[in-house]
Amino acid sequence: MKALQLTQRGLKLRQDYPVPNPGKEDALIRVAIAGICNTDLQLVDGYMQTQDLVLGHEFTGVVEECPACSGWTGKRVVGEINVGCGVCPDCKRRFFNHCPMRRCLGILNHDGAFAEYISLPVANLHEVPAGMEEQVAVFVEPVAAALRIQEQLSIGPSTRVAVIGDGKLGLLIALTLRDTRCQLNVFGHHERKLGLLAAYGIPVENVTNREREAADREHFAFDVVVECAGSPSAYTMAQSLVRPMGTLVLKSTKAEQKGHLDLNMLVVNEIKIIGSRCGPFGRALSWLEDSVRSGYFPVDGIVDQVMPLTAGEKALEVASQSGALKILLRT
Repeated sequence: MKALQLTQRGLKLRQDYPVPNPGKEDALIRVAIAGICNTDLQLVDGYMQTQDLVLGHEFTGVVEECPACSGWTGKRVVGEINVGCGVCPDCKRRFFNHCPMRRCLGILNHDGAFAEYISLPVANLHEVPAGMEEQVAVFVEPVAAALRIQEQLSIGPSTRVAVIGDGKLGLLIALTLRDTRCQLNVFGHHERKLGLLAAYGIPVENVTNREREAADREHFAFDVVVECAGSPSAYTMAQSLVRPMGTLVLKSTKAEQKGHLDLNMLVVNEIKIIGSRCGPFGRALSWLEDSVRSGYFPVDGIVDQVMPLTAGEKALEVASQSGALKILLRT
């Protein structure tokens, strides 16, 4: 099969990559479409020092074989990306995302979705609702990651929330947080991306056109600040915006952590720090269904291009350009 593999020499489109052989609890899935996210770009740059692995973890496809449960055959699916060992204390508590021996689709010890076929445990699968388009279903994984914040924190109309970063994940975080009716502001520096949010009534601020020193932000005192830009200036800005005894949510993973947090001020101001990663797929599917039905999910605005898997190397290059939004790969 065709597959885009990250090797010691960089990305390589393979024409003869072995089709996965599913285990007795697994399903073989023909990938229809896959999304490129910043984690993929960071893996190419050296994050986790991944090598000899097919990248890609945002996908939708069709089950072609399922030894454990033939009822899945022919169904359109998305899949959770973490595969736990099943026997450790974390797995027994159903914390598969934190299994110390976990494999992670397209990220750690498990070939990913930039390929014609993948294999995943049946337990990881979620059926895509009838009528949901592929270009919507492929967003389930990142929408789930955005919704994870609402599992970790109680956010309501009286909560002041700042999102720092107007990239792909930042946009989804803002769109999902809007449902809580919180007092939301998004800080970024791309007019086109911020414009997508402004069209839905979300307050935005362009920090390139209106740079602020910490003293100029005294009127900001956010209860929750979500950092999803990963730049040194974003970390600095996050600390300047969170109120004393507020909460800082970190969503970025980077090959090189060049930014830093002032630990002294975190102590003095009694700031809570929460790492936030993978989230609820079932809730993400429901959110996407409702949002598409109401015209609230601007898929045409978020998707920049759909490119063939055979142009995968070029697609990741396009995705890495400043200002780029979602690039999809069709197999």
